[in-house]
Amino acid sequence: MTKEKKLIKELYGKLFLIRAAEEKIREHYKENEMKTPVHLAEGEEAIAAGVCQALSPKDKIFATYRNHGIYLARTGETDAFFGELYGKVTGMFRGKGGSMHISSPRDGFLGTSAVVATTIPLAVGCAYALKINNTGGYAVAFFGDGAIDEGVFWESVNFSGLKNLPVIFICEDNNLAIHSKAEDRHGYRSITEVISKFNFNVLASKTTDALKIMRLVQKAKRLYNKNGKPVFIHLNYYRYLEHVGVNTDFHFGYRSEKEFKKWMSLDPVSLMRKKLIKSGFSDNNIVKIEKKISRRLEASISAARESPFPKPEALLENVFV
Repeated sequence: MTKEKKLIKELYGKLFLIRAAEEKIREHYKENEMKTPVHLAEGEEAIAAGVCQALSPKDKIFATYRNHGIYLARTGETDAFFGELYGKVTGMFRGKGGSMHISSPRDGFLGTSAVVATTIPLAVGCAYALKINNTGGYAVAFFGDGAIDEGVFWESVNFSGLKNLPVIFICEDNNLAIHSKAEDRHGYRSITEVISKFNFNVLASKTTDALKIMRLVQKAKRLYNKNGKPVFIHLNYYRYLEHVGVNTDFHFGYRSEKEFKKWMSLDPVSLMRKKLIKSGFSDNNIVKIEKKISRRLEASISAARESPFPKPEALLENVFV
């Protein structure tokens, strides 16, 4: 198997895992056993898969509440993932964190938060530590375009550029802050144009191809190594489902089904599957990959449902104050 073919297979595995895991959440959520709110990432899988494929074990990740895809792409782990969604002791936070706070420090996935933009300065602080300790690696901050409306985003950009920090800002832009479009929120028309006025390398792409996104992040690292400037990467995507929950939201009137169908023609999972076929994989071989992942997901869900809830006294465990 060529290096390129192996890479496409790995990326497809990540993409399918994210999509299939969230489809399982949609399937089971109505049973009312998952008590946590969920912010699903269907439609943006290429960003999580592509970025994580380009990262090294030294790199540290900070993300938002729409974090399932990033967690799955970084760790490939599903038992603790579903354990947390079901609120069970087998979850990475023993069922006390829920969907919006999943992380895996041992994999360099250091934190997520339910509050918009709050992990961006944490990534900047991490990048500062990486630089002054000379340990190597990058801090990577994932955030939606709604986060750029927060003051802490601009403070983080300014400080990163001032100190030439090894940080990569990943702006996942679906043109929406929940239901509000960018033109209704911004007194400017191009975030990349604004960021380019800072001491930053700026990259952008509208692709839904995880392979191209991976290469864009690799380019970001090369640019930092060359000139020491932090990197801002602007990526467009389309969120298939409502802001929070498992349903579509076209009936709300702020976006159309026509727009959805246009983006579905560029679906990141389908696109990579076609690449896999073009690289020489048969449909039967791909189905085997998909079935193996699906069986693992079913086993993780079954284990989570059968696991116990934390005891009441666990509420006060691991609490600092």
